[in-house]
Amino acid sequence: MSDATAIADRSAVTEGGSYRFTAEDAFGNETEVILVPCEEPPGVRAWVNNCTHEDQRLDAGRGAAIRDGEIICPRHGSMFDACSGECDNGEASGTTLPGVDVAVEDDTVLLTDEHYDYLHDGGLNDGDDGPGSSSHLSF
Repeated sequence: MSDATAIADRSAVTEGGSYRFTAEDAFGNETEVILVPCEEPPGVRAWVNNCTHEDQRLDAGRGAAIRDGEIICPRHGSMFDACSGECDNGEASGTTLPGVDVAVEDDTVLLTDEHYDYLHDGGLNDGDDGPGSSSHLSF
């Protein structure tokens, strides 16, 4: 896999949570992606970090809630299968999370999706403390 990009060590994808990174699509749009554990090979799946029902991140920086192999939307409780991305309950029922292709080689998770380029670990605005003050007043 000559075009694959190393994202993380397999051990960074914990059983009860997720690993978040930012990628860029072919149009220059930055997208948050989460890696989640899956019992099926290669043992990890990657999904766009958004509920399909409405604009709600599944992992807002503390790891996605995962129970019994399902990713739980924190807003309405819809549950997505960690391996297939399919949802069969709640507000997002009948939808599937958009997937991102990854592979695991020598315990390293690799981004193999030709539609995305890896940018950095973490989310879109991690490390962004917001605008600085331009006020001349001091308190």
